Amino acid sequence: MLNIAEYSAFIMVVFGLFLIPGPAVLLMITRSAHEGTKTGIITGLGIATGDFIHVLLAAIGFSAILMTSTVAFNIVKIAGAAYLLYMGIRALFAKSSSLRMPEVVQESLLNVYRHGILVEALNPKTALFFIALFPQFVDVERGTIVIQFLILGVIFVVLTVIYTTILSIFTGKVKQQIVRGAGMNRWSNKVLGLLYIGLSMQVLLLGQ
Repeated sequence: MLNIAEYSAFIMVVFGLFLIPGPAVLLMITRSAHEGTKTGIITGLGIATGDFIHVLLAAIGFSAILMTSTVAFNIVKIAGAAYLLYMGIRALFAKSSSLRMPEVVQESLLNVYRHGILVEALNPKTALFFIALFPQFVDVERGTIVIQFLILGVIFVVLTVIYTTILSIFTGKVKQQIVRGAGMNRWSNKVLGLLYIGLSMQVLLLGQ
């Protein structure tokens, strides 16, 4: 299993991802602003559930790859590192822009939860992120791939719940900052870009 330093690195990358809200998080912020904190938290739980669906699919997929050969798994891992490098460079040079809040209609809490799941689970960028990131923290010599993926997935989901809950509680202030502040978006891109590049370089150059 991973050591403390590797878990810390994984958590740091996840927090870097949180700096740039995606469509699902923007949906959560909008619902919190228009329908209250409770609705925002429920949306966040739906987002976390969608993330866990991605984790399960990635774990099953990479286990199947590993059954083919360790070489195939390593090739996919390197391809994922190359994708993270690309995303890091793209984030560094991305132009700052204000984020657009989605339009929502009032629904029951169950439908709000379902909507959160669908928005996150059907986001192809989320799928690519999990496919690229998780293998960088998985070692075939440390045990079952599925278990390692699930551990990382649980950590990611717990962090997502904490993040979306806090963001929902303070959504009034956070929403104003997101809508107004292109500057915040610019610096978030820089931080995330550096994290992605550092992680990809570790794999591509050091082979770890």
